[in-house]
Amino acid sequence: MADIIRVFDLLPHYKSTYKQKTMVVGKVDGNWKALETEDCLRIVDNLSRGLIDLGIKKGDKIAIMSGNRPEWNFLDFAVSQIGAATVPLYPTLSDHDLNYILEDADIKIAFVGTADLYEKIKNVLQQKHPDAPVYSFSKVSKVKHWEEIEKNGASLSIDLENYRHAVTADDLLTLIYTSGTTGNPKGVFLSHRNLITNFTDCAHLLPDNYKTAISFLPLSHIFERMVIYLYFYKGVTIYYAENMDMIVDDINAVKPNGFTTVPRVLEKIYDKIVEKGKSLSGLKKGIFFWALQVGLRFKEPERQTLFYRLKLLLARILVFKQWQAALGGNIVGIISGGAALQERLSRVFWAAGIPVLEGYGLTETSPVIAVNSFEPRGLRFGSVGKVLKSVKVKIAADGEVLCKGPSVTKGYYKNEKATAEAFDNDGYLKTGDIGELSADGFLRITDRKKEMFKTAGGKYVAPQPIENKLMESTLIAQVMVIGEGKRFPAALIVPSFEELKKWAKRKGMPQVAPNDLVKKQEVQHKYQQILDQANTNFGHWEQIKKFALLTDEWSIDGGELTPKLSLKRKVILEKNKNRIEEIYGKEEDSAEDNQQETKK
Repeated sequence: MADIIRVFDLLPHYKSTYKQKTMVVGKVDGNWKALETEDCLRIVDNLSRGLIDLGIKKGDKIAIMSGNRPEWNFLDFAVSQIGAATVPLYPTLSDHDLNYILEDADIKIAFVGTADLYEKIKNVLQQKHPDAPVYSFSKVSKVKHWEEIEKNGASLSIDLENYRHAVTADDLLTLIYTSGTTGNPKGVFLSHRNLITNFTDCAHLLPDNYKTAISFLPLSHIFERMVIYLYFYKGVTIYYAENMDMIVDDINAVKPNGFTTVPRVLEKIYDKIVEKGKSLSGLKKGIFFWALQVGLRFKEPERQTLFYRLKLLLARILVFKQWQAALGGNIVGIISGGAALQERLSRVFWAAGIPVLEGYGLTETSPVIAVNSFEPRGLRFGSVGKVLKSVKVKIAADGEVLCKGPSVTKGYYKNEKATAEAFDNDGYLKTGDIGELSADGFLRITDRKKEMFKTAGGKYVAPQPIENKLMESTLIAQVMVIGEGKRFPAALIVPSFEELKKWAKRKGMPQVAPNDLVKKQEVQHKYQQILDQANTNFGHWEQIKKFALLTDEWSIDGGELTPKLSLKRKVILEKNKNRIEEIYGKEEDSAEDNQQETKK
């Protein structure tokens, strides 16, 4: 790490360590196009010179609204090595939030990926920032193309060494505005030191046989951004997926050693595999579900018996090798973050020879605080892994996870009040999560502090573990547990209609629209069974007594999800207040419930 003081120092490090190696691969007109190290470094330097010629100077902010592509990282490096900073913009931002961010960050220039994203940003810029030019990565009619800057830079004899020398480890690298569930976004100040500490601390996640990766999680999120830096640090060739719609095809074409993901993607992969298993018959079906049960009982390597390992070997030969082939056949490891991963999924993917390393962190922590790993005794199911070596974690009296270290932000941009509220008196960041820390350094997250609620009976309920348990059903796409100030917890459930329709067909039910399907007595009874089974894992006061099946999936565009796919609970509550009134208004045994809860 001695030669990497600023993030852009990754480039000469890569060149000197991984000579003559393909650095990145993007897609042009549907075809993969590889770029060698020398090409990438030349493009970055030319972009830097071109930006300087446009008047960009140290401290300026450059906006990027784009999907994943090599140009994203070219611009990121080019901006950072002249002392300016990038401000990633989620394509799903509302006009209000977009305007607020552009104003708060004082954007000097903006880059967009496509024509659609240009349309998204142009009106806001024209109204509030008419002097800020816009460049596109794809060719867009009447919009300047990024290559104009690069080509102009190639003709200039600007010595970049003086600019690089003026950048320190504690200078601003990027402002990432957290979506939040209420109020205006907050700009998280992340320095070069923050990110470098984090990706070097995470270097142990990628073994030596991890050579190629595919990138599809948004680079506008710090999780993917940090891991991309980690790839460069470890000499991994990066393939940038065109979009999520083609990700399965891209994975099978690239056959990568790994990728980062969010739990929902793994849930969908698992659900599709299980559905295929259900369509089998006879001996094949029996073998499939035997192997599945073997996988669900997978334990940490040091806890496995010889007999179990023999069964696992057979299960991999008969069934799990097909799972591996479905993900290209060369997976070494997958890193999961952004939300809690169901423990059973982690176990079964490890059993299938597709290791999933679950981690935990925040934008404010660059982002990883703790992560499971391949190291001896570095894996513990049900945890988010061991705390990183540069991070200090302690648990507050109320159970909140607090952390401190060089990867933690120094605060929120131009927001002293929010910064002061984010840290305790000892300088530890308040994560907002409730957790437990084991004696050997493994961290377990049990819930979000702000999401816990108290029932009318005075009992506290942590919704996340209940939601995670319910999400184990392939018939549930989304769920939110409610009950603040109410007599009992209830659940708002969005069914997985693709799976529900298949289930209904198997039961001989007529194919009807979702609105009619959820009203069917058989369907209501099925979901009650799912709830009854899940309830056995929780105390009486936590058990779901009522539920409502909703027909509209929660989405970012609909306002129910943040760009990181977290539930905007207040929005969901407001949009479904009539259904919630039905749940609680029609319950007649309130006195009994209150009496039972008070006794517990």
